[in-house]
Amino acid sequence: MPRSMTGFGTAEGPFAGGRVMVELRTVNHRHFSVQCRLPSELQRLEADLRERLRLHMERGHATLLVRWTASPVSPVSVQLDLDRARSVLAALEELKRVLGLQGDVDLGFIARQPEVLTFAEAEVAETDATPLLALLDAVASQVVETREREGSSLATDLDERLTTIESRLGDIGAQAPERLVAERDRLRQAVTELLDGRAADENRLAQEIAFLADKMDITEEIVRLRTHVGAFREALASRSAVGRRLAFLGQEMLREVNTIGSKANDAVITAAAIDLKAELEKVREQVENLE
Repeated sequence: MPRSMTGFGTAEGPFAGGRVMVELRTVNHRHFSVQCRLPSELQRLEADLRERLRLHMERGHATLLVRWTASPVSPVSVQLDLDRARSVLAALEELKRVLGLQGDVDLGFIARQPEVLTFAEAEVAETDATPLLALLDAVASQVVETREREGSSLATDLDERLTTIESRLGDIGAQAPERLVAERDRLRQAVTELLDGRAADENRLAQEIAFLADKMDITEEIVRLRTHVGAFREALASRSAVGRRLAFLGQEMLREVNTIGSKANDAVITAAAIDLKAELEKVREQVENLE
């Protein structure tokens, strides 16, 4: 069964000394598209995550969110600016001398001055993306399961619409010979009235009837339409990404129906062609949801 392009999954697990939450949402898109939202320290893993996700799906827009639920324990580095500390101390000693102040210079006061001491957390040391990729696989499996379940429902709906199309196509096929007979009789009647009792040229009349029958013949369109319906059913039974193929077949089916409608010249066939176009529009809408 084909898959839809809509899904959601989430998973949480340990990574780089902390814990991360991985969330994945997918929606319809003509191509494969990924938007990643990662903590700054994990940006370097974006390419790996994109390529891993491509293994799970061929079409659709995916939004991948990774966030820390427990920050990794990172060593803290302390930087001391001795020149700045000396400048602060010298300024305080000068202040004591000029103003005649008493007291010792407090170490804590100097340490609290801007940029004397700076603290920075080291980057996440773990470069192996395997644990994070495993979480992504788990999330992607949830998404694929959702897409397959919805795809199965869409395939059932499409199969029912194909049955309706085949039924209306059968009505057209049954009406087509009667329409030709009616047109032949109408042409004979028109010629008889124009000749006003004079004998008609049967050879010429036969030629005109043959020309009219050829012009109105929709046998090829019916055969091609039935072939497209069969190909559509075969594609629906596939487990691969068939959205583009089904969209193409839908366009070809509509082309044949439009030709049948233009050749109709018959109320029954025209009504059936209108019904077919309505069903094919619903088919098109559903196919847009398939991977």
